[in-house]
Amino acid sequence: MMEGSEARIRGRGHPVIDREVMVETALGLLDEVGLEGLSMRRLAERLGVKAASLYWHVRNKGELLGLLADEICAGVQEPGPDLPWREKLETLVQENRRVLLLHRDAARILAGTVPSGPNRLRLAEIMLGTLLGAGFSRLDAVRAAFLLVDYATHFVAEETMFAGVGTANDSGKWEELVEARRRFETLPEAEYPLAVALAGYLTDPDTNGRFEFGLEALLNGLERKLASGGSIGEPSG
Repeated sequence: MMEGSEARIRGRGHPVIDREVMVETALGLLDEVGLEGLSMRRLAERLGVKAASLYWHVRNKGELLGLLADEICAGVQEPGPDLPWREKLETLVQENRRVLLLHRDAARILAGTVPSGPNRLRLAEIMLGTLLGAGFSRLDAVRAAFLLVDYATHFVAEETMFAGVGTANDSGKWEELVEARRRFETLPEAEYPLAVALAGYLTDPDTNGRFEFGLEALLNGLERKLASGGSIGEPSG
């Protein structure tokens, strides 16, 4: 049986689970065992209840993951309201990446769930409002929002495959990166001259630099599109 505020006893001795505690516990379990290891049974064991008790709060694991996604996004700091539109978007994307890196498999969870909770919807409102306020058409604003969110989410999903590269805590992944560079460098140079010459760049562990490069390219493109007044499928305005 759970202790403290994590569970209460009702009527006939059945535990009452606090929904907020359930989500916090699931998030902690996610960090320990990852998405594949997170199950309703394991969560119930961690909470000290039977798995059936969880279904009073969530229909299935999919709904639980939706709650986790919204909880993860609660940590995103909003950009200042007086910032120019480009800086607002830059801040939002950088914040998305920051919070996704805080939890194991967070990017995979957000990529696989539809925004429905208050935190994710709040961030969507901010991003869409920023784009519309900058002068993008409704269609372009939605497409740009998808583009920026997808960039951060999928970048982190790949980035976390090599999290900790070059540190004492993850020598195995560092060795994988060194081996990858060696494979590029030992390719037949006559057939793959660029892969051989650029081996060091192709295996550069500087994910911060790569992320900022991509974000700048995306924002530059959006800025040029806005300046051109062009829109695909819907008039600007």
